[in-house]
Amino acid sequence: MSHPTSPNGTPPRHPRPTRRLRLLVPTLLLALTACTGAPAAPRADTGPATPQVTGPLCAALPTGTDPGNPTFLAGQPVDQALRWIPTLTTFEAALRTSGVLTDLPTGTGVTILAPSDDAFAAKFSEDNWDDLMTRHTDELRTLLKAHLIAGTHSIGDLANVGTATTLDGTTIVVTRTGPTVRLADRADAVCADYQATNTRIHIINAVLGPLPATANDSDQRAH
Repeated sequence: MSHPTSPNGTPPRHPRPTRRLRLLVPTLLLALTACTGAPAAPRADTGPATPQVTGPLCAALPTGTDPGNPTFLAGQPVDQALRWIPTLTTFEAALRTSGVLTDLPTGTGVTILAPSDDAFAAKFSEDNWDDLMTRHTDELRTLLKAHLIAGTHSIGDLANVGTATTLDGTTIVVTRTGPTVRLADRADAVCADYQATNTRIHIINAVLGPLPATANDSDQRAH
């Protein structure tokens, strides 16, 4: 098959497709956008949900951006978080002195039923508590283990199950009582669901477990 020739006898040169492709690309993109719709906007990263603490005592504890607020505590190791909760000074000091938390394997979750300072004041005189802290470490550790549960459990989960076994081997009954949750028919959760690293902290208004011989109801500390 012969090819047409130009007046000077050379075959004509075919036009390059570059311009045509440049025109077609925007047209194809417009058609594709019309078929698929506009691309979705990237989702904003809202970060972790703010821990929601519940109970009648919560209103008297740090909130919002105050030092020791629940959101701040959620990112802290448990020993540091407990120091920021102003009503747990007695319990925090006892945990630190006894070393009970260091007995837990690294990374193990724990739920803490933490009696308030008033709860300890209702059961121990200053002398008796100081004696327990300094001279009866084994009894102190047993008492504290009655307030620890393996695993991280919200107060709602504990109530739904109905029982919980503390690290001293005691099984306690957990029941809902109106707006709060009652434990071992002795203590109420007065500000529950604080979070810390691998930890849930529920503040309670009474001391659990068998009280050591050093407890003395007749010689209470001043609240």
